[in-house]
Amino acid sequence: MKKVAVVTGGIRGIGAAICKKLLTEGFSVVAVDIDPVKNGAWLDEQKKAGFENADVMTCNVSDFDQCQAVVSEIITKYQHIDVLVNNAGITRDASFKKMSQENWNDVIQVNLNSLFNMTKPVIDNMLANGSGRIINMSSINGQKGQFGQANYSAAKAGVHGFTKALAQEVARKNITVNTISPGYINTEMMQNIPTEILDGIKAQIPVGRLGEPTEIAELIAFLINKNSGYITGSNISINGGQHMS
Repeated sequence: MKKVAVVTGGIRGIGAAICKKLLTEGFSVVAVDIDPVKNGAWLDEQKKAGFENADVMTCNVSDFDQCQAVVSEIITKYQHIDVLVNNAGITRDASFKKMSQENWNDVIQVNLNSLFNMTKPVIDNMLANGSGRIINMSSINGQKGQFGQANYSAAKAGVHGFTKALAQEVARKNITVNTISPGYINTEMMQNIPTEILDGIKAQIPVGRLGEPTEIAELIAFLINKNSGYITGSNISINGGQHMS
């Protein structure tokens, strides 16, 4: 029986790299994302690449009822969920003085509340099965803060608090819960930044380059391995040495 991994924000950037890695490792992978048109295009690409074990479902992870419904659909289809990667996230940057309540709420809803929305229905299945791996995506800016990102930094800091508490509750059931905190990663969003600004960012990174989405995916593959069961409640930084704590 194939293991089943669910990856939120799974069709772009880091999420897409995670899905590809897990597909190559033989998982049945369900990408969860918000845009049905883009979801369909992503799934077509996976099938053309020979990944018959790829699947996609449309869901707004900030909506609890939608998350309940999509997890129920996944369990009905596959009977079990072995891995949950809470990767979905957005930014709505502005200095705090100029930040609107809407921009605050949107980021908290997608980047933090989505962890409750997705993990709540998944954890019951993992507890029943007596095993599971949950990976929550935080950020370097959840560790050190960032000008213009009070909303994002607050949400991403909260991600690890959630991880530490849940890890303690489910450890004896062979379920691990860990956080990954990436630094600046070479995604489409970063590629759209003007060259002079991007060069300034790279100058702050000791290894002298951006990280690659595949490097995040490799770390996740390690954390969900059966031999990584002694790692739980951890926050693993992957930022090229830009922030060490």
